[in-house]
Amino acid sequence: MAAGGDISMIGQFGVGFYSAYLVSDKVRVISKHNDDEQYIWESGAGGSFTVQKDTELVHGEIKRGTKIICYLKEDQSEFLEERRLKDLVKKHSEFIGFPIELYVEKSKEKEVTDSEDEEDKKEEGAEGDEPKIEEVDEEKEKEEKKKKTKKVKEVSHEWEQLNKNKPLWMRKSEDVTNELVMVSYPSQLPWRRPHCTSARILLNT
Repeated sequence: MAAGGDISMIGQFGVGFYSAYLVSDKVRVISKHNDDEQYIWESGAGGSFTVQKDTELVHGEIKRGTKIICYLKEDQSEFLEERRLKDLVKKHSEFIGFPIELYVEKSKEKEVTDSEDEEDKKEEGAEGDEPKIEEVDEEKEKEEKKKKTKKVKEVSHEWEQLNKNKPLWMRKSEDVTNELVMVSYPSQLPWRRPHCTSARILLNT
């Protein structure tokens, strides 16, 4: 490399924007500069395109940056799958210098109180006109509380960073094993442009 060159630029040029048309019928780009208004560029890859001022802000207001929307071909729905996109990023963009994030669904089991049991007890209590006084068995009460809980699946959504690994040439030589080289070497065809600082992928069926 030339003296004074930036080693972090190695492997930072990918397959190009127009590769989007391999899977898309139409691509729409919404972009805004700090000192300009928001614009929409759109093309169906038929040799023509349109550029217009984004006055209606259908896709939201962008403070600064670019949003790309791919209208997928009917037979390319696999690119809406979380696993497929993660594999693509790992293969082509794992060592990009800026974070690439995917909007993913997370689920976990959570123990909650069984509201149905609570409602049943309220109904039973309403049947009698006069309050009843009963002795409280603490052990029995603890067992009843355990029975009132159940496990439910809680679903949430969050941005997950996909490219957390450093490129081999940016690591210490003692940290690079032969196995790591064999696994990582085919993965060095990223998608970035030098001026980018972050990227996010949002799936919309």
